[in-house]
Amino acid sequence: MLDFDMLEAHQIARDIASGKASARETVQACINRIQDTHAPINAVIVPRFEEALKEADLADAARTRGDARGLLHGVPITIKESFDVTGTPTTAGLTNRTNHRAATDAAIVSRLRNAGAIVVGKTNVSQLLLHDSCSNPLYGCTKNPWHSERSPGASSGGEAAILALGGSALGFGSDIGGSVRLPAHACGLNAFKPTSGKVSLDGHISFFPRQEALMCQPGPITRSMADLKPAMHVLTGEAFPPEEPLNLRVGFYIDNGVVRPSPSIRRAVSSAAHALEDHGIAVEEWKPPNVNLMWSVYMAFFLADGLASARESCRGSRLSPNLRQTLQFARLPKNAFPIVSGLLRLAGLSAWAEKLKYCAEDYDRLAGRRLSLCKEFMRAMDQAQINAILCPVFHVPALRHHVSPFIDEGLSYTSIYNFLGMPAGVVAATRVTQGDESDRSRGFDLVERAARQVEQASASLPVGVQVVARPWREDIAIHVMSVLEGHFRTQSGYPDLPPTVYR
Repeated sequence: MLDFDMLEAHQIARDIASGKASARETVQACINRIQDTHAPINAVIVPRFEEALKEADLADAARTRGDARGLLHGVPITIKESFDVTGTPTTAGLTNRTNHRAATDAAIVSRLRNAGAIVVGKTNVSQLLLHDSCSNPLYGCTKNPWHSERSPGASSGGEAAILALGGSALGFGSDIGGSVRLPAHACGLNAFKPTSGKVSLDGHISFFPRQEALMCQPGPITRSMADLKPAMHVLTGEAFPPEEPLNLRVGFYIDNGVVRPSPSIRRAVSSAAHALEDHGIAVEEWKPPNVNLMWSVYMAFFLADGLASARESCRGSRLSPNLRQTLQFARLPKNAFPIVSGLLRLAGLSAWAEKLKYCAEDYDRLAGRRLSLCKEFMRAMDQAQINAILCPVFHVPALRHHVSPFIDEGLSYTSIYNFLGMPAGVVAATRVTQGDESDRSRGFDLVERAARQVEQASASLPVGVQVVARPWREDIAIHVMSVLEGHFRTQSGYPDLPPTVYR
């Protein structure tokens, strides 16, 4: 039997196609790894082991007949729990949905099955797919394989955790504000959020009707760009990239003006910019317009209906403390937001006060603001003549399991690209070193204090960088990511494998 430890999806597909390996032994290898790591990590919370082995036998028989199905024939994958997989629960961590069973597959699950992939299980999420912890009262807490005291990042954290451990060859999640990109950053992986509307969300649980501006999209999480390209091909039907783009110009920024990144993250983005220049790509420092305003309006969209649908979905369910606080806050009447905003301003929290000001606006007015901000952002890219953007993913490395809500300001690095509808990916870059954990001064600023607490004892944690392209130009973003992966994989400190899962 071959050693399938950390084998990548494209290698597995190649070996199965050539007869060097069987689908059964690759699926069994992933099942073994999932079982071995379940107690310390708790990533795969809906196993499909028996079904997956039966499907693997069918895949092997089909290959013997010369009837392979597609790019992922026999490849074991995992799916975020929020996507329907026939016969399995789709709960988003709500205890009132424990008995739910999906009657059909979600659209992306159908595409993946048609390409020959085998779903070995579904992975853990944050409750209601909100917040940056990967924990809920139904399935418990998922831990980061790089350090058990850290979160694997956002609502697709279970996918990233099991992928980093080799319990799956490919992972698929959803991204409404960074939920595939943040776990990739936290776990040393690659991920991609397509252009808004490019990939169907049919069969994905939703609690936010009329929230078009949140721009959720399914996306892959992978251990290499060689796997991300076929994964995106299966989801979209497009090849990435068909040929190397020429005459690219990339704008980069290290600080978006909302919250300053950790030294290791600034180092990663600077190194990435130099690597692109060395590859012959034109790079210039660039300041994106209206980031704070876009971040504020994005957050206001979440509260546009007071989270009424989310509250209704939670009725009768046990709630995590952070979700309970969010739902209680969302119930404030619109005329209360200006009052709360004024109180926050008096308390010295002017940034949060500005954000709440927009929560008092109605949905139509917010939609008009979004359209205007999108046009202005594209004009700024046109004036700078840039094809892509290089920037941080978040302002700190992997979060601790319980953090201050003031840490959420870092979501401004990812969520604005959901707001703008632009394709955005994350490529693993480096790890935090002892010398660049933190350079924040001690003070009373609650955002800085929250960041400093996360940065303490963060040495050796992974760090990623984010690449963004214009709408519908996934090929450019993926090309730039591939160049960066080629650079970072040759550098010391590349986050190749977690040191141990029992830490």
